[in-house]
Amino acid sequence: MRIHLTSVFVDDQDKALRFYTDVLGFVKKTEIPLGEDRWLTVVSPEEPEGTELLLEPSGHPAVKPYKEALVNDGIPATSFAVDDVRAEFDQLRERGVRFTQEPLETGPVTTAVLDDTCGNLIQIAQSA
Repeated sequence: MRIHLTSVFVDDQDKALRFYTDVLGFVKKTEIPLGEDRWLTVVSPEEPEGTELLLEPSGHPAVKPYKEALVNDGIPATSFAVDDVRAEFDQLRERGVRFTQEPLETGPVTTAVLDDTCGNLIQIAQSA
């Protein structure tokens, strides 16, 4: 068994697609119209057949309080692996990304947390 798909709730699929592709560097994998919304996934260009990230609309009534609680408590919705957190932090900050946590070493892992502009905090992590 392996993870095929995971999702992050977004308040605007177009804005999310721009952020996750133009800013973070993911590539669009799937886009299927579903009424007002779309089945919209992105993948890492390093693993185009790897785990897909579904940019899932935040329309369900439970999503807003869930996302707000996570953000208010500083809890990331998901985590992405990077080779060098400090280098990624510098590059993303130059692109205008707002971080809520600068690079922090916690034992064998270095993390930073960014705002995805779609209502989520996202952690980037590097293992030693």
